[in-house]
Amino acid sequence: MNVLGNFLMAFVSVLDTLLTLYFWVVIISAVMTWVNPDPYNPIVRALRSLTEPVLYRVRKWLPFVYIGGIDLSPIVVLVGIQFIKIFVIQSLYQAVAGLG
Repeated sequence: MNVLGNFLMAFVSVLDTLLTLYFWVVIISAVMTWVNPDPYNPIVRALRSLTEPVLYRVRKWLPFVYIGGIDLSPIVVLVGIQFIKIFVIQSLYQAVAGLG
């Protein structure tokens, strides 16, 4: 495999890892809303600052994700991450394998 192929493989691998990490951050953030943690805790603030911009956009674009007091926007984000991982990441892996 040439240098470009190695670079693209590394890029796709890092992107896949970042999406997996963000997947778990969204899950942890959603579970934390069930226990009502201290909003001044630095870990809670970091998780909210990582997830709220994305969840806010989902709530804004899809107003029907907030049903009967239940916020389904984390589920929409998780499904979106899985779609990206299955469709985009796998397509990029196959494209990089075709280079070699």
